[in-house]
Amino acid sequence: MRKSRQDILLKIIQEQEIETQQDLMLALKEEGFEVTQATVSRDIQELKLAKGKTKDGKSYYVKPPDPAFQKLKTLFRQSVTSIDGVNNFIVIKTIGGGASSACIIIDKLNHPQIMGTIAGDDTVLVIIREQNELENIIKQFELLTE
Repeated sequence: MRKSRQDILLKIIQEQEIETQQDLMLALKEEGFEVTQATVSRDIQELKLAKGKTKDGKSYYVKPPDPAFQKLKTLFRQSVTSIDGVNNFIVIKTIGGGASSACIIIDKLNHPQIMGTIAGDDTVLVIIREQNELENIIKQFELLTE
């Protein structure tokens, strides 16, 4: 029960800008979870949620990025030299020895359109489900290199 509630809580804060514990309680209630403020407070602590700020200064709950993921993202940015695609394939070129590290971060994205990855020494092949998603996925990879 706690795990499923916390999974829903994380989904809620990814989809909405939740400002208060009261707002979170209401959102959880809409998802079928009757919770107290103490339960929500405990969940916030256990999930290590933080407060982010919108452009207009309002605060909202966010899940801070995993430090290990941040390190992989830095490694991705430093090792990728080019990204190109055709049909259902994306080819990512890296510096020598960088392909497997790039592959790890792509796999950790758990993107529903990515069927799989194959890494060589300096090349990653990404196979995607639908050709019409090619440009969107390439853009997401390019954001990781910024």
